[in-house]
Amino acid sequence: MDRERRHAELAERYLPDDLLERFRERAAVYDRENRFFDEDLEELRAVGYLTLFVPEELGGAGLGLGDVSRLQQRLAGAAPATALAINMHLMCTGVVQALLARGDRSLAWVLEEAMAGEIFAFGISEPSNDWVLQGSNTVAEPDGDGGYRLTGVKIFTSLSPVWTRLIVHGRDGSVPDDPVLVYGFVDRDAPGITVSDQWDVLGMRASQSRATILDGVPLRADRVARRIPAGRHPDLLVFAITSTFQLLVGSVYAGIARRALELGAEALKRRRSAKTGTTFAEVPEARVRLADAHMAYLAVPAQLEAYTRDFDELVEHGAGWPLRLVSARLNASHAARRAAETALLCAGGSGFDNGSELSRLYRDATAGLFHPPSADAARPMYAAALLDDD
Repeated sequence: MDRERRHAELAERYLPDDLLERFRERAAVYDRENRFFDEDLEELRAVGYLTLFVPEELGGAGLGLGDVSRLQQRLAGAAPATALAINMHLMCTGVVQALLARGDRSLAWVLEEAMAGEIFAFGISEPSNDWVLQGSNTVAEPDGDGGYRLTGVKIFTSLSPVWTRLIVHGRDGSVPDDPVLVYGFVDRDAPGITVSDQWDVLGMRASQSRATILDGVPLRADRVARRIPAGRHPDLLVFAITSTFQLLVGSVYAGIARRALELGAEALKRRRSAKTGTTFAEVPEARVRLADAHMAYLAVPAQLEAYTRDFDELVEHGAGWPLRLVSARLNASHAARRAAETALLCAGGSGFDNGSELSRLYRDATAGLFHPPSADAARPMYAAALLDDD
C-alpha cells in the first residue's frame, strides 16, 4: 500500500477530525484548570490507541514506530500535553515491540498486560542525573530473592494519576567495584510509592507529570528486565528505550510546530495592515518570517520519517544511532519553539492572551527544553564523532 495512503487510513481510524476537534477544545480546559486529560484518555482507549504497538496476534494494531510517530504528530497538533503523556505508555509498549522484532521475548508480558488495560509509564528521569540511562541516583538494594528494594525520586512521571505499571531503574552498589544498573517494572499498588501532588508548571499541564517517590519499593524478581554494568555499556533494552523515547518525543514537538505554523498563517490572512491597506499576509517582512520558520520545520518530519523507517526495518547504524536519535528530538524541539514564537508574532497582541491556542502552544513548546539529553549535554557527542580519534 502507498505509504501516504496508509497514513491517511490510520489517521482516519484512530484520530479522525471530529475526535481531534474534541481534544483541541478540551486541551484549553485542561490547561486552564491544570487537570489530567481523563476524557481524552478514555476516548483514546476506546479506539485502541493504547495498543498501537501490540502485535495483531495479541489483539493490537501491530504498528511500527513510523506509523505511531505520524499519529503522534497528528495528536500533538490538537492536544500536545495529551500526546506527550500518552507517549510514555506508547514508549514502554514500543520498547517491547522493538525487542520482539530483534528476537528478545523477555518482556512480552508487558504487551499482554497492555491488552488487559494496564497503563505503563516512564520512571527513569531523576534530579541531577545527567547520566540518565547510564546511571541512577536511585538505590537498588538486593532483597535476597532475586528482586530489589528501590529508594529514590523519579521526576516528570507523566500519567501520574492513572499509571498502573512504571518502568524504573536503580543502582545496585552491593559489590562496590562492580555497580550494576537494574531495570524493571513496579506496580502502582506496591508499598512505598508516593506520588507528589505538586504540578503547577508553565506548559504541558494536562500531562500531570508529577514526581514519584520510591521508599523501599519492591521490584519483584519476575519483573526485573535487565542487570547492566553502570556506565556506557551497549544493551538492546537501552537502545530500544533511547530510540522510542527520542523519536516519539520528537514527534510531539513536530506536531506542535506544524499546528503553530498553521495558526500563524491564518493570523496573517486575517489581520489587516492600516499602513498598507492589505492583509499582513502580503507584508514582505511577515511573509519572510513565516517562510523561515516553515523551512526549518520541514526538515523535522523528514528526519523522523527516515529514522523511524530505519528503526522499523532493523537498519544497523551502530554508533551512529545516538547521533541520529538525539538530533531528531532536539531539532523538533527547536522547530516547535521557533514556530510558536513566529506564530505569536504573526498573530499580534491577540496571541498573547492566555486564552489563545497560540499562547498555550508556546508554553507547551518550552517543555522541549527539559527532555534528556539537553543540547549542552549532547554537543560533546557530536563534536567527538568528528574530532576525536578512534
